Amino acid sequence: MDKEEVQHTITMLKETKQSLLTNNSLKLLELSNQKIHSASCVQDIESITLTIIIYSLAKFIERRNILKIKHWNNFVKKMNLLLDLAVSALEKDNSKAYQDYILKAKSSLESMSPSLKQYAKEIIRNACINKASHIYKHGISMEQTAKLLGITQWELLEYTGLTKAADTNQNRTMNEKSRIKMLVEFFE
Repeated sequence: MDKEEVQHTITMLKETKQSLLTNNSLKLLELSNQKIHSASCVQDIESITLTIIIYSLAKFIERRNILKIKHWNNFVKKMNLLLDLAVSALEKDNSKAYQDYILKAKSSLESMSPSLKQYAKEIIRNACINKASHIYKHGISMEQTAKLLGITQWELLEYTGLTKAADTNQNRTMNEKSRIKMLVEFFE
């Protein structure tokens, strides 16, 4: 990551911590959407994983009362500790440690509670598919997007069809007249 992206990630991690402490799922969703743009540009697994973590945290906050998550406060403390360590690693320019802390945060999400293990995996899987659709909207091929997020192209295709995510100008084919006009303008 370049210095600007590192600073952006540090800011995002700090805002994620604060949003988690205040149970602000809307802010977490907003942060997740901000991060997906940069993740689309750099296509690194840590940025994508961070996006999935933030989105999943928002979904857990939205449903935590329904799910009756035991030890929620302990989970928040553990997650915030991992986010603090990730910030510290970035500030020290230690990308390996940062990667490790991000992966530990994802593992912590997946194993939040034995009774919720399957549900947590489902939330994370849905987060992967949701964020894949956003990356796909940024013009990354369906194959590359699916590979980056560890999902199948079929899952991505099905989701983008349901949400109309593929209906962007970037994903539409130009008609012949438009292509010829663009080609003529290019060579003028």
